[in-house]
Amino acid sequence: MTSPTKQRVVVGLSGGVDSAVTAYLLKKQGHEVVGIFMKNWEDDDDSEYCSSNIDFVDAAAVADVIGIEIEHVNFAADYKDRVFAEFLREYQAGRTPNPDVLCNAEIKFKAFLDHAMRLGAEKIATGHYARVRRVAANPRAMPVGHLQDESHATACDSALLDPLWRYELLKGLDPSKDQSYFLHRLNQAQLSKTMFPVGELHKTEVRRIAEEIGLPNAKKKDSTGICFIGERPFREFLNRYISHAPGPILDDRGRKLGQHVGLSFYTLGQRQGLGIGGVKEKGAQRGGGAHEPWFVARKDLEKNTLRVVQGHDHPWLLSHRLVAQDVSWCAGHAPTPGNYAAKTRYRQQDAACTLEAAPEGFALTFPEAQWAVTPGQSAVLYDGDVCLGGGVIAAVDSTPTA
Repeated sequence: MTSPTKQRVVVGLSGGVDSAVTAYLLKKQGHEVVGIFMKNWEDDDDSEYCSSNIDFVDAAAVADVIGIEIEHVNFAADYKDRVFAEFLREYQAGRTPNPDVLCNAEIKFKAFLDHAMRLGAEKIATGHYARVRRVAANPRAMPVGHLQDESHATACDSALLDPLWRYELLKGLDPSKDQSYFLHRLNQAQLSKTMFPVGELHKTEVRRIAEEIGLPNAKKKDSTGICFIGERPFREFLNRYISHAPGPILDDRGRKLGQHVGLSFYTLGQRQGLGIGGVKEKGAQRGGGAHEPWFVARKDLEKNTLRVVQGHDHPWLLSHRLVAQDVSWCAGHAPTPGNYAAKTRYRQQDAACTLEAAPEGFALTFPEAQWAVTPGQSAVLYDGDVCLGGGVIAAVDSTPTA
């Protein structure tokens, strides 16, 4: 959503092309644009895998070309307390967290937003592929059932919101780049102050604009991996922070196939890096199920046992129902129970589901089984292009019998 009036907009410049084009588009629209570079991680930041210094140089070069001021702000302490500590707790509990979701809710749209407001900003903007839409409020909308909401306040006090309007989080127009999944914890106060200019564009158009105006990072590759880890080997990184104890790897029949290096280093659906060659029945013919790949299906913390199964569509990897907790709804209250669509991981097509209340959260039932639904990841609900919010997956329906 863009405003026809000139506003003071603080843009989070990451050093990447998306935030760079965001700043350019806003200045072109006549806004007073200020860039902020957020430093969120300090541990071994000078390593070959992740250096914020390089990103800051790129961000500063972009600011120079566009003709805007840029400020370097260090949120590393906030990040370690609010995001990284929770990240480690989840891994130690045997779950697989999504730190990018928490980083958006706690740093980019809370600590950064608060900082921008202190600078006199009327809006903030980032290079996320998503959109915000202002619509007429429904004065009769009320919370429904026990689909709990735990939206958190920011410096943008929700009491100051105009009661005649509400704000919707929408998918980005480029379906291959849509990032609404990572933004589903944003509340009304945050959405009311946020702009996502590149959410109206496809990535190819963003690249074209960057090249056309001569941005120095026009061809810089997109970052991958967890925001603070960079592209370093994940197991090597996690090994520094989490204690680990080796244990057996068992298949669905209880046969021992090998030894794992610590349950925290594995996630459901994982295929690579298991270190097992498989078990083959006597007389098994090549081409049969005996030669199918192995996947992580369960982690038994009490017995320190990793359970694996053979074949992508093994029943242990398929779930028709999940329960989510630690819930946050963009509207500030739960949607009416009924039929919606959901994602249980980022790189996934929307899946039809039915929403219902559950203790401390909500439950989703899927007519088509979902693959490798993972506790710790987010279940995000959609009504068409509108992202309604979601919660952290706490339990799934598929349970080993052996």
